[in-house]
Amino acid sequence: MDYENKLVLAPMVRVGTLPLRLLAAQYGADITYGEEIIDRKFVKCERRVNEHIGSIDFVEKGAENVVFRTCNQERNQVVFQLGTSDAVRALTAAQIVCKDVAAIDINMGCPRSFSISGGMGAALLTKPELIHDILTTLRRNLVTPVTCKIRLLKSSQDTVELARQIEKTGVSALAVHGRRVADRPRDPAKWSEIADIVAALSIPVIANGDVFEYDDFRHIKDATGASSVMVARGALWNASIFSPEGKVPWDDVKREYIRKSILWDNDIKSTKHTLKEMIMHYSSLELPEGKAVIKSECLADLAQLYGEDKYYQIVNAKRFLVN
Repeated sequence: MDYENKLVLAPMVRVGTLPLRLLAAQYGADITYGEEIIDRKFVKCERRVNEHIGSIDFVEKGAENVVFRTCNQERNQVVFQLGTSDAVRALTAAQIVCKDVAAIDINMGCPRSFSISGGMGAALLTKPELIHDILTTLRRNLVTPVTCKIRLLKSSQDTVELARQIEKTGVSALAVHGRRVADRPRDPAKWSEIADIVAALSIPVIANGDVFEYDDFRHIKDATGASSVMVARGALWNASIFSPEGKVPWDDVKREYIRKSILWDNDIKSTKHTLKEMIMHYSSLELPEGKAVIKSECLADLAQLYGEDKYYQIVNAKRFLVN
């Protein structure tokens, strides 16, 4: 995996599923992170080839729900992000999926109470010895590249020191969200503190924070010196942010997202959540479109809402022939 001059889709909970990853890649994303998957859940999964739709599914045994879905098309660019607080469990989970993804990333930046209370995400930032244990265990036992994503600590000096310790574990790259744990999304990202980390390390650094237009990729890269740039909300609102030719109209992006959700039989709850996030940025859930999305109970309902019923019928007819 090459981390130089790459445009990267950030990991986003309930959003970074296969359709959005492929959509981002279609518009120009070089690397696409999946949503964080918790190791305790993933170790209960088994790998299954889904010939029905052409995907590779990791299915929770007993519950039979798909925890992670990928496909050969994204094999060389998808990053599997793991939520963990234990090196052995992290390795067990990573070994299940490592041959089907381009890299394994450890989440060390999520500020959600669920992650922190479980000792995962941003809780790891104050546990350098555990970070070392997790990353070195993965590095020693996997051929697949290993990376991690962090947030800023209380001082730039503290963050740089942690980043240096992470570099010593042999990770391939480090992603840095330019906000502290207590910061809110509306608080400006601290690009200067990402620059401090870049200056201190020899491994590639992926800068993340306040990228909302294509030109921002160059702006943050110039300001930080980072090897690559990662975008979250900007890509959620309009995945064509990755296109050097300029953003595609929002309605076209939504329809393409619906088509990919149909093609890959995406979970209806995930699809609706992603659409609602898009709508809330540009419009309102109180308007007819938003209300109709909320009311939808299946992908067929969404296909009808967005004028993709014919596509839905064609896709399902082909699946019937395969079976």
